[in-house]
Amino acid sequence: MAEVTEIRSIEELAAYRLVWHSLLLKTRNATFFQSLDWLETFWRHFGAEKQLRVLVVSAADKTIGIVPLVVVTEPTRVGPVRFLTYPLQDWGSFYGPIGPNPTATLVAAMRHLRETPHDWDVMDLRWVDCDRSDRGRTQRAMAQVGFRPRKQPWMRGSVVDLPETWDEYWKARPRRWRENVRRCRRRLENLGKVAYVRYRPEGIAYGDADPRWDLFDACIAIARKSWQSESATGNTICSPEVESFLRDAHEAAVRAGAVDLNLVLVGGRPVAFACNYHMNGRVFGLRKGYDPEFRAGSPGVVLDHLMLEDGHELGDVHYDLGVGAYEAKRCWITSEATSYRITHFRSDVARAQVLRLRRWYQDRFGDTEKLIAARSA
Repeated sequence: MAEVTEIRSIEELAAYRLVWHSLLLKTRNATFFQSLDWLETFWRHFGAEKQLRVLVVSAADKTIGIVPLVVVTEPTRVGPVRFLTYPLQDWGSFYGPIGPNPTATLVAAMRHLRETPHDWDVMDLRWVDCDRSDRGRTQRAMAQVGFRPRKQPWMRGSVVDLPETWDEYWKARPRRWRENVRRCRRRLENLGKVAYVRYRPEGIAYGDADPRWDLFDACIAIARKSWQSESATGNTICSPEVESFLRDAHEAAVRAGAVDLNLVLVGGRPVAFACNYHMNGRVFGLRKGYDPEFRAGSPGVVLDHLMLEDGHELGDVHYDLGVGAYEAKRCWITSEATSYRITHFRSDVARAQVLRLRRWYQDRFGDTEKLIAARSA
C-alpha cells in the first residue's frame, strides 16, 4: 500500500532534494519546470497568497513519486474560486507527476486528496500532456478514487521533433521557406560579420555554473529595444514585473545544467536571442527576440535556423517553441501540441457547480475553442 507524506512548506522540501532530482531523471519527457530548483525560485517570487501542497508518495519505504500542487484563489465569472492545480502558472507547456511510476503516484495522490480536508473548490490539473506522456493516467486515477474528471483542451503550442538526420528535417521544410532562410542569412551578412553563440553550462555538479550575466544582459538589452519593452502582458524578459524572477530562474537553471542561451551577433553586436531550458535532449523556448534596427536581415529567422541545426548536432530531439506567434513558427514546426486541463468540481460547493455548468456550455456551443485560441495567442 502506497503512503503519502504531504509537505506544505517550501523550506521542508530541502530534505527531499536528492530524491527529487533522482526521480526527475527517471521522469518521461521531464522539463526544468518540474525540478525543485524551479519550484523554489517560483515560490520565492509568486508563492504569496498560495498554499503549497507537495505530495510525496512512498511504497515499501521507498519514494516512488512526487506530485507538486498549489491551492490558489482566482477570480472567475461566478466569483473567487479556490483551485488546486500544478505550480506552473503558464510559464511552461506541460506538467505532471515526477518519477518513473506516474500511475501509482497519481492514484495514491488522488486517494490522499479524497480522504484529507478539502481546502479547494475545484481540482483543476492544467498543462497535462494527455497525447504524449499522460495517456489518460490522470483521468483514470481521479475516477478510481471517486472523483469525476472532465477533460478540456487548455493551450496549443508549436513543437519541432528532429529526425535522425538534419537533411531529413531540412528537406521537409517548404522549398520557398528554405530559400527565404538563405536570403535572410545573406541580407544579415551584408550588415556585418555574423556570429552565433550558444551557452550550455553543465551545472554545478560538474563545476560549470557560471551564469554568464554578460550574455543574459545582452538578451535583456535586445528585448528593451523591441516591442517587448512596451508589452502590456508584463511577462516579457524585460518586464519589470518578472525580470527579477527570470534572473533568479536563470541562475537556478545554470546550477542545474538546464540553461540553453543563444545569441546572434552582427559585427560583434548582439541582435537576436533565445533563452531556453533543456533537459535530456528536449528544449523549451522560454523567451526570444531581436533588435528591430536589424529587421531587414531577419535576425530571428537566422537564429532559429542556426539554433535548430546546431541543436541537432548536440543531440537534441525535441523543441517546444511554446504558445503564440504561430505564423513566425509554422514553417519550422513538425506539429502542434495541446495541453489539457483535467478537472473535478466539488459537488458541495455552489460556485464550483456553477463553474461546471459554464464549462459545459462552453463545450456545447464552441466557446472552448475561442478560449484556447486566446490563451495560445
